[in-house]
Amino acid sequence: MDALNKLSASEAAARIAAGKLKSEALVAACLERIGQREKDVQAWAFIDSERALAQARARDREPRRTRLHGIPVGGKDVLDTADLPTEYGSPIYLGNRPSCDAACVAQVRELGGVILGKTVTTEFATRHPNKTRNPRNLKHTPGGSSQGSAAAVADWMVPLAFGTQTTSSIIRPAAYCGVVGYKPSFGLVNRAGVKALSDSLDTVGTLTRTVPDAALLVEELSGAPVTSFDAVPRMKPRIGFCRTPYWRGADRPTQEALEQSVPRLERAGGKVAEVDLDGEFARLVEVQVTISTYEMFRALAYERTRFPDLISGHLMDRLLGGGLVTRAEYEEAQAVAQRCRARLDDVFREYDALLAPSAPGEAPEGLASTGDPVFGSSWTVLHGPAVTVPAFQGPRGLPLGAQIIGPLGKDGPTLLCAEWVHRALCS
Repeated sequence: MDALNKLSASEAAARIAAGKLKSEALVAACLERIGQREKDVQAWAFIDSERALAQARARDREPRRTRLHGIPVGGKDVLDTADLPTEYGSPIYLGNRPSCDAACVAQVRELGGVILGKTVTTEFATRHPNKTRNPRNLKHTPGGSSQGSAAAVADWMVPLAFGTQTTSSIIRPAAYCGVVGYKPSFGLVNRAGVKALSDSLDTVGTLTRTVPDAALLVEELSGAPVTSFDAVPRMKPRIGFCRTPYWRGADRPTQEALEQSVPRLERAGGKVAEVDLDGEFARLVEVQVTISTYEMFRALAYERTRFPDLISGHLMDRLLGGGLVTRAEYEEAQAVAQRCRARLDDVFREYDALLAPSAPGEAPEGLASTGDPVFGSSWTVLHGPAVTVPAFQGPRGLPLGAQIIGPLGKDGPTLLCAEWVHRALCS
């Protein structure tokens, strides 16, 4: 029998539904793996093993509620939890105990899931690194800001974990750690109780080991229709190969992997053509910085004014930069974003999904940086769904991802395309 901690969430859910698996056994297997590896990987901010097991036993005593019933989930430590500390990756909030759960955490409990613990985040889900190592090579960064979630899923500690994305905080760590990262359409998952950075951009998503698992969590939380992956083998999707205006920021192995994927996708039955996003699309990284820093300066006003000595120099520089952005500059950036969203709607009349880099290359060596977020910024600004799948291997033996982007609000079809691409490139 497979090690229970290596089951996908979908596999575990099917066994629980059939009466062939108990949540307690699944949670215990995950906790055992954490016990074996946490000293090296350091993916968790807080674990209360007895509390997690108690939740699992309670689920085993009651009728199955949903597909999430009995499934352990990691909660990124920017999500408030009433029964576990929530420190947002900052010494300002050392020992902080919120009075209530974030909406998505409360929903997981309501749907029968088990909150296994809190995964490590960078400082306020920005770029200042925390303690987590990349489980594929402990000398390399796992990315950020959802670094603990990516590492925990990649290292078989938990099948599902929450991530949040304001720039590339789901897509980049998923690519670096070799897992699936899913940034849903903006606003699809409720953000109440999530530490706010940028009200125009913050998005709650998930990191998993399979695309169907990513769909499972977000669909249960959002009430979106259940995506059936049965039709994937018969699909012939229209894929736009999008180098993006930032193509030169990708290293040569990443460029070659994506270029060489095109004939493979065509042999699998896809219709692939190059898509050039020109004009104002080349401003979107700049637009993302303008919008996010303007909003972060205000969202973190309490921390910035009361505890400046407890904020990293890197983050403080970004916040002070946001304070220099004028309202007129902010409104112009929002206008550019809106115009690009309208242009992208026209692009998607010709394509089901776009294919683009997930990150500039393999996870960089060292823990002083979480890597360059350039290949997530534009898609976050554009608000549509984005999924990265582990599709390639770099020259140092670390994963490289392929990012699949879909039209705003078309998350189900985008997930189907992501699964199709994953199978086509990995079969």
